[in-house]
Amino acid sequence: MKSFLMIVPDHPTLSALIWAIVLITMLYLARQPAHKAIHSLVATLYRGLRLAARSLMTVEDRMRIRNREVLLEAGKEAAERQIEREFYRIDAVVRRDLADYPALHRKMQDAIERIEDDYGSCTEDMELPSIQGWEKAVDAVAKIPVKGNSMVADVLADINKTFSTSYRDALEEYRQTCNDRISVMSKMAPVWRGLSRTLDKVSRNITDLHKRAGEINGLMQRYEEIQAGSDKAIRMLSSSSITQFFISLFVLVIAVGGAMINFNLIAWPMQEMVGGNSYLMGFKTANIAAMVIILVEITMGLFLMELLRITRLFPMIGSIDDKMRKRMIWICFGILLTLACVESALAFMRDVMAADKQAFNESLRRSMDGTAAAAVTTANRSIPMIAQMVIGFILPFALVFVAIPLESFIHSFRTVIGIVAVWAVRGLAFVLRLSGTLFRQLGTLFEHTYDLIIFVPLWIEKLVHERTHKHKADKLGVAP
Repeated sequence: MKSFLMIVPDHPTLSALIWAIVLITMLYLARQPAHKAIHSLVATLYRGLRLAARSLMTVEDRMRIRNREVLLEAGKEAAERQIEREFYRIDAVVRRDLADYPALHRKMQDAIERIEDDYGSCTEDMELPSIQGWEKAVDAVAKIPVKGNSMVADVLADINKTFSTSYRDALEEYRQTCNDRISVMSKMAPVWRGLSRTLDKVSRNITDLHKRAGEINGLMQRYEEIQAGSDKAIRMLSSSSITQFFISLFVLVIAVGGAMINFNLIAWPMQEMVGGNSYLMGFKTANIAAMVIILVEITMGLFLMELLRITRLFPMIGSIDDKMRKRMIWICFGILLTLACVESALAFMRDVMAADKQAFNESLRRSMDGTAAAAVTTANRSIPMIAQMVIGFILPFALVFVAIPLESFIHSFRTVIGIVAVWAVRGLAFVLRLSGTLFRQLGTLFEHTYDLIIFVPLWIEKLVHERTHKHKADKLGVAP
């Protein structure tokens, strides 16, 4: 092979130069087909990438429309649930506070009538009592001459005495009447205070209804915007979904941490129940049993939340009649309570096993070192035991509420995945368009590079063309 390449024996430089001239000549002769091939390849790549980018943009439009429909439907359902909940609250307020309004109205009317009657009796004209005809009697007696007449003096004394006695009696009667009316007025005070409290209660109820009506009005406006599919509603729902996604994810991470603590709490004592050396599919049977207990607790919590109609993950459960639903609520609660008691007992067993292990280690150390073991007081042992039992009893009920962030995570996950998918498709379409443009420019670069390799023949060709053109111009007498 080496001798074949050596055209001129013992002259490798000359042979290489000859091969270079041959290759450059071949490349020069193949210049037009090579340029066409580069053009065809680049055009094919460019059009293929542009077509793929255009197809991805079509997919993006469809995904965006689909995400918009899903987002609007989810927002519409959430708004309907909120409006329904507010109407239920208003119904409860009306039933609780305003159902007895007719009786309350009659009570208020009776109190008002009593106040009016008492007020009317207290506002009658009151004048100082007077003795009828005493002015005429005094005038007549005053005209009688009293000089030397002792009888007239006695009569006047008797009249004075009688008049004074009658005046005192009339004044006492007036005072008694005033006291009676004051007593009536004092009896009116509890009535109008009670009426004032009743009116305040009605005012608070009406204010509460007015406030809830305002909230319903705001929810209805939001529902109308969602129904109309406005851009404002889309932005609001997208932002809300993303926020709910991260919040629910954070809460679920916390719930997973609680489940891990629960698992570590009951996994060790489960070995005493199912055997510590038993394995199932490569895992310890005790660990699998502990995980099954935790999963059953979470499942019962999901069912309990569905039966209480707090979440709506399973539509079939929501359609159960009320009688059966109440029975299932008690069944789920009973299972949860049983599992909580089992975990509390396992926590107690864990403490006993830990104490036995500690005593065994202490006995080994004492036998090896010959020292006395430190005494462990009952109080020091009972505190962690009670704490473990309480944690084992509370954690199953705490895991019940995982259903709420789980529902929020599932509903918001669809929206977030749709948004991320749209961004990914849009980015991929941009990369394809950029790649097409890059290949197009690379085709031009390849052409220039090809011409650069054969620049000597091209330069010679250019000189020949210029000389030929000049010769023709001189022959025709035309300036080149």
